[in-house]
Amino acid sequence: MVTLALIAITVLVSWMAFGNPRLLDRLILWPPAIQRHHQYDRLVTHGFIHADLQHLLFNMITLYFFGRLIEGFFAQYIGHVGFALFYLSALVVAILPTYLNHRNDAGYRSLGASGAVSAVLFAFILLRPWSLIYVFFLPLPAIVYGVMYAGYSIWMDRQGHDNVNHSAHLWGAAYGVLFTLLLEPRVGPAFLQGLFSPSFG
Repeated sequence: MVTLALIAITVLVSWMAFGNPRLLDRLILWPPAIQRHHQYDRLVTHGFIHADLQHLLFNMITLYFFGRLIEGFFAQYIGHVGFALFYLSALVVAILPTYLNHRNDAGYRSLGASGAVSAVLFAFILLRPWSLIYVFFLPLPAIVYGVMYAGYSIWMDRQGHDNVNHSAHLWGAAYGVLFTLLLEPRVGPAFLQGLFSPSFG
């Protein structure tokens, strides 16, 4: 499965970068490297490295639980390779606004798969809004979690007091929803209908 391959590659590259600062520096999103040296690959490679083990585990566990279902759904329309391209394009779309905002900021860096993982997660929420998501072992309907996640990301993005790229989370989530609706427009009416017919599970 593509999902498992993406997880394996991300874990391997992240683990290698943990002990190799030169590799980390080459893969991380650093705006001047793109602006001055045209290293556009960083718009993708930043998603295969992580700040620490906790950061890596959170993203990869989320991708494991939700990526398999979304891969299966997308594969019906664009194949498994199409899902891989969706994931990689989500990395770019999620980080692009950040890059544009910081393209002249030599002190800015960003890394992690959160943007693409958010795209996968919100595609799942669109398909199964009342499925239960366990957050710190507490069950929450996917749609409730999605609203809370988006609200928190918007609020924290405006605060700008931590080192988390909340903008990438939001753009990734929006891309996941839009891509799914363009791929299968019937998902939209089904989602709205499902909101009024809760079915937990």
